[in-house]
Amino acid sequence: MTSPARRLEKVERPPVALRDRAMDNLRFIRETMERSASFTHVSGLGGMAMGVVALVAAVLAAGMTAPLAWLATWLGAAAVSFAVSALMMARKSRAEGVPLLSGPGRRFAWSMTPPLAAGAVLTAALARAGLYGLLPGTWLLLYGASIVTGGSYSVRPVPVMGVAFMLAGGAALASPTNWGDAYMAAAFGGLHIVFGLVIWRKHGG
Repeated sequence: MTSPARRLEKVERPPVALRDRAMDNLRFIRETMERSASFTHVSGLGGMAMGVVALVAAVLAAGMTAPLAWLATWLGAAAVSFAVSALMMARKSRAEGVPLLSGPGRRFAWSMTPPLAAGAVLTAALARAGLYGLLPGTWLLLYGASIVTGGSYSVRPVPVMGVAFMLAGGAALASPTNWGDAYMAAAFGGLHIVFGLVIWRKHGG
């Protein structure tokens, strides 16, 4: 049997304010939408710009005989490409009024990071061993893997592009090493331009 004191405690406990309950519901709805939303700020124009940078780098790198100069050319092109892509995605997110690193954006970036980090480690290891000919296939394979994993939170053309990069990487590793620049031009140049055009036309920006 419930004591009078406990009955009094139940009676005197203040009810949850309607406003607080509504705020909790809105917070739950917003968090659920963020978890289920796709990252739509991948920029098609940014992808096409990355492709142009890669084509220029391929022309420059093809005429180099010093391995370190060749490596520096491609690493410089990668830095420029990532900077351009980030700026274009930030521009697209501002136009849509959504923070770039919202829930889907954070998941997209985090999912891309492990394959890219693995690529950085393997680049250093292969360069130290003098195995520069294996770098194009390794880069394409791991970059493609990063696009597939990150693209699982984005629009459909993104993971499809990642698979295409992985196939190009596998083909490069199975081909003569002096074909590396051609594969890099075809993938980092051609695939970025083609899929960038598709994303720009179908998803804007």
